[in-house]
Amino acid sequence: MNAAELLELARQHGAMIATAESCTGGLIAAGLTEIAGSSDVVDCGFVTYSNAAKTAMLGVRPETLARHGAVSRETAAEMASGALARSQASVAVSVTGIAGPGGGSAEKPVGRVCFGLATAAGTRTESVDFGDIGRAGIRAATVLHAFELIARALRQDIQ
Repeated sequence: MNAAELLELARQHGAMIATAESCTGGLIAAGLTEIAGSSDVVDCGFVTYSNAAKTAMLGVRPETLARHGAVSRETAAEMASGALARSQASVAVSVTGIAGPGGGSAEKPVGRVCFGLATAAGTRTESVDFGDIGRAGIRAATVLHAFELIARALRQDIQ
């Protein structure tokens, strides 16, 4: 699913989209807003690279960060629900991961990205290990996967 297709799907469903991004640094929102006229379905994007920004802008609890770390499904869930609550969106996607190079561990390898998706029906999460395909590759794969998550939610009408 590309950005233009996702925007059209959001229009068909009367949905507004918000993003909460860490490892992508705003690339999801940038990909969506690259398309002229996207303002009718893109509400806002939060770039929360630091833990302090995740807490201040999205309401991620310090306890969650201390217990699970920034790269966790728990943090992704709080990022997505925080973005939904702080926007006019009906669907919010969040991403937090390790894009490398370096910074990974056996428990959280380079290429692991945690996703959150929040709608009025609730919040769900998933983790994807893209592998160490390079920083640009991980970030690009993350953007495309986020588009797919939003599209799946819209098709299921869980907004």
